[in-house]
Amino acid sequence: MATRTAAQQRADARREYDAYIQECPTRHLLDRISDKWVSLLLNALADGPRRYSDLSRKVTGVSQKMLTQTLRSMERDGLVSRTVTASVPVRVDYELTELGRSLLPVMQAIKSWAETHIEDVLAARAGYDENL
Repeated sequence: MATRTAAQQRADARREYDAYIQECPTRHLLDRISDKWVSLLLNALADGPRRYSDLSRKVTGVSQKMLTQTLRSMERDGLVSRTVTASVPVRVDYELTELGRSLLPVMQAIKSWAETHIEDVLAARAGYDENL
């Protein structure tokens, strides 16, 4: 059995997690965090825990089914925690985990960039469409 150098082992590890490879788990994670509902929910939870109904009101346009599915997938990925409080009606709160909070700077920067540059993008689209 051939002995591999530390550099070879690092190179193997880099290939193991290469988002350009279709089967790579990091690509699946990029798909998840680039989903519009995930990015909006991460930002909506930035200020602390929120009830399901608060999230539904904050993130307009998301259906109950999609909100539920997205929160479940975020919980599965360790980005949010879910707390159920026995009451009538049952209270369900969602909160970012430490892992979810570590994504906030990136997601908030993307949201801010989109809000700042939307006029430029709309102008570019209009110019492009005029030349078609």
